Amino acid sequence: MTRPTNRVLTPAELDRFGEELDALRRRVTADLGASDARYIRRVVAAVRWTGVAGRALLFLGAFVPMLLWPAWIAGTLLLGLSKILENMELGHNVMHGQYDWMGDAQLQGATYEWDIVATGDNWRKTHNFRHHTYTNVRGMDDDIGYGLLRIFPEQRWRPFYLLQPPIAVVFALLFQWGVAIQDLRVGRWFSGKMKTRQLLRIAQPVGRKAARQLLKDYVLFPLLAGPFFLPVLLGNLVANGMRNVWTFVVIFCGHFTADAEVFPKECIRDESRGHWYLRQLRGSSNISGGPVIDVLTGNLSHQIEHHFYPDLPANRYAAIAREVRQICTRYGQHYNTGSLPRQFGQVAWRILRHALPSRAPVAQPLVQGA
Repeated sequence: MTRPTNRVLTPAELDRFGEELDALRRRVTADLGASDARYIRRVVAAVRWTGVAGRALLFLGAFVPMLLWPAWIAGTLLLGLSKILENMELGHNVMHGQYDWMGDAQLQGATYEWDIVATGDNWRKTHNFRHHTYTNVRGMDDDIGYGLLRIFPEQRWRPFYLLQPPIAVVFALLFQWGVAIQDLRVGRWFSGKMKTRQLLRIAQPVGRKAARQLLKDYVLFPLLAGPFFLPVLLGNLVANGMRNVWTFVVIFCGHFTADAEVFPKECIRDESRGHWYLRQLRGSSNISGGPVIDVLTGNLSHQIEHHFYPDLPANRYAAIAREVRQICTRYGQHYNTGSLPRQFGQVAWRILRHALPSRAPVAQPLVQGA
């Protein structure tokens, strides 16, 4: 599939591009207030009450046998919804510092701990810093294939990648575990570059967090159901699986569609603000679909806007997107968006195609003279 042609900007145009996007950020920041605070508190309430309702229905099915399957299905779906909302619209966005300005101790980006086995501290390091600073830069952004998958032809092919279609399926089902171990550099241990003692030391926080999560979902709540331990355990397992697969789909659609690009390390040398914005644009992909998709994806349906403004409240992205798209059009830059089936179809094709040897396309320069 041929990538769209983006106009190569002059240095002066690139500066103006960055200035327009900075100005948009300042206008939105100045307008933050009570409506944004109400929004995130409603999300907190939605996470809480869908979780309570889901677990209550799982217990209802356990203690009223004639309602077992209808209650189990409804309870599992509600619990899965709660976990998706907490992961995407609450945890991810709060940990970006989007609501630090509220002064609410429960919504502080530096201290929020979310409901998955990965620790908030590791996520803030691997995602907030490394991924958002070095988006799609080979050798610096660990999210490119997560060390398991060859998504872009620019990645060196190895025979191991022949297995990546089934590996990708397993990775989607266990996505929270992939996120949990991302900062542990397990590959260095396998290659002998890290001692077992060092790996065990840096893995301790992840181990403690994982133990708490496993105890909560697969021991404590199932035990409360008494003899119906197994249906409640399975409900929790499926709800976690729903969250894992959905998160995988959203994140991969955000960066690995056909039009998304990767960049060499040299690209970020003496990078200007406008150049940084342009790299974020070329490495990101949006998902069209409306308000429901926006909420369920944590507004990462507006991945471009999120990468431009990761610490602005995500509920603002839909409105911001209209002006961002206009700015991109004025500067001759492709605004990558499409439906969820279209974008994920492109991701799936990348996973299948680049499991085999493939040749990297000729890279387009971002700025004249580069």
